[in-house]
Amino acid sequence: MTNYFMSDRSASANMLRAQKVLSLGFLLDCPPLGLESLLVDDSQMQASSYQRMGLGPHRGRLNIQSGIEDGDLYDGAWCADYKDRHQWLEVDALHLTLFTGVILQGRNSIWSWDWVETYKVQLSNDSVNWETCMNGTEEAIFQGNQNPEIPVLGLLPVPTIARFIRINPQTWYFNGTICLRAEILGCNLMKSVTEECPDITRIYTIGKSYMGLKLYVMEISDNPGKHELGEPEFRYVAGMHGNEALGRELVLNLMQYICREYKKGNQRIVRLVTETRIHLLPSMNPDGYEVAYNKGSELAGWAEGRYTFEGIDLNHNFPDLNNIMWDAQEKAEEKSKVSNHYIPIPEYYTQEDALVAPETRAVISWMQNIPFVLSANLHGGELVVTYPFDCTRDWAPQEDTPTADNAFFRWLATVYASTNLVMANPERRICHYEDFQAHNNIINGGAWHTVPGSMNDFSYLHTNCFEVTVELSCDKFPHASELPIEWENNKESLLVYMEQVHRGIKGVVRDKMTKQGLADAVIKVEDHDHDIRSAADGDYWRLLNPGEYKVVVWAEGYFPSVRHCHVGLEPHPTICDFTLTKTPLQQLKEIRAKGGKIPQDLQLRLRALRLRKLRASTKLINRRRQSQQLQRRRARSAGVWRA
Repeated sequence: MTNYFMSDRSASANMLRAQKVLSLGFLLDCPPLGLESLLVDDSQMQASSYQRMGLGPHRGRLNIQSGIEDGDLYDGAWCADYKDRHQWLEVDALHLTLFTGVILQGRNSIWSWDWVETYKVQLSNDSVNWETCMNGTEEAIFQGNQNPEIPVLGLLPVPTIARFIRINPQTWYFNGTICLRAEILGCNLMKSVTEECPDITRIYTIGKSYMGLKLYVMEISDNPGKHELGEPEFRYVAGMHGNEALGRELVLNLMQYICREYKKGNQRIVRLVTETRIHLLPSMNPDGYEVAYNKGSELAGWAEGRYTFEGIDLNHNFPDLNNIMWDAQEKAEEKSKVSNHYIPIPEYYTQEDALVAPETRAVISWMQNIPFVLSANLHGGELVVTYPFDCTRDWAPQEDTPTADNAFFRWLATVYASTNLVMANPERRICHYEDFQAHNNIINGGAWHTVPGSMNDFSYLHTNCFEVTVELSCDKFPHASELPIEWENNKESLLVYMEQVHRGIKGVVRDKMTKQGLADAVIKVEDHDHDIRSAADGDYWRLLNPGEYKVVVWAEGYFPSVRHCHVGLEPHPTICDFTLTKTPLQQLKEIRAKGGKIPQDLQLRLRALRLRKLRASTKLINRRRQSQQLQRRRARSAGVWRA
């Protein structure tokens, strides 16, 4: 089995991830990082040594030109201060990058002849632990230059994902010294997946962080960019807390895994891709991640990078709809008349001066634009899966606060926890001070600690989407060397959880006359005090455990429709379509709005409807009269008796 966190050499020094690419054309599609164009800043370039400032690492850029005189601040290359094989020029790509090649050039000078003839390439995720690029079982030796000016391309035998890259000269012009100019070829990691699997992937952005970093999403579907009727939408969100980095790495790896396995014809993955529209957001808080990354996995502490650049905890930043619903229920005479879904966002929250992070606004807009059915929010720092409600009803610090779908949420949490290799290990030790194994590694969010304004609760109360939080690891920011093990721990969990989006019932709500789908039809399951609504095309998905259910569907201007739907044990949904008939009053409104003539059959139906209402009101009036007469007779009788 391919380990997607490791290169072909199994005993990897820092577990770089490698991708084998089938065509040279793909390799050349990866663009330059920007040493020549100055997109790569001077601060991103370092060297083992340099002769003087004018020959520093910042001068090691392809095609950079020197002045007429050597010895000033603007010489034409990076030149090492020593002539040995321990010298290197390092470039920080700032983000994980699929490195594919190096372009090398000698020193530009009218007085000196210096170039590198052979070199090695080293890669790292942390600039501390380095792995030399391999050619089979041997360290790859790349051919460099034979003169100062002609650029020479060296392609990596195995394109490799890392953040840092070093050029390590091995031999150089015998009458010169170690000097070079370079360009690095590399693709953004998400872009590399779309290059490899263009037919099933699409990258889009949902907004920007406070510091202007884009919130990228990878979509995986057999028809990317399009909602398909009846196909559920799924999402993974990682990096809400920037210092909880494992979720980010797992989501990035999941993209690659699905791409590769789909191309191999893995039937499980093919079915998942063709029957589900998958959205993967690796980093909801990229500003916080940068803070934690720059500190290092062991030096960021417990909270550095958790918050956004503004100091906002994103998991407390969503509208608190729980208390709006609970307050309305307490004031209402009948609880059933209080809205239990699609609760609107309060007006104060939408004001410009509200303390709402741009990252939160972007995700809310994303939720509103796509009819998500199921989601998971990937965190770190514990080993447990939590499910809504996260906020306790009476502001207690800890209190079990179940939703109307508590049984299904417990199933979702159990699915992930029971297939996670670490959580499912009965011999594992607790992370900190709470033993979640006593609860099978799942817990109601409120029973753990109250979290008002959580994304899980907002998703459930404002949209159709069910969401849990997965605490992936005791260590919030594991070292790169631990990633292969963490991938194996979570791979099956990530896949089987996605497959749960196909549990329950689904169907299309249509107009009986036009056969068109009806948006915003309400789907109510009897004995479940939480409704959902149909999407823009009329399709809907209602997650349910196995059982028999009475389902009522209605829409404004239509008569309700009732069906009994059976949900089996099989991991695929039961189809329950509904056809709704317009009420005569709705038909009348539409005809009058168009200025049309009322058909005779509709006139007769409206007349019959008026007669039914008249009879009903007459009966009610007669009952009231009879009741009043009876009360008078009783009062008179009571008066005679007292007399």
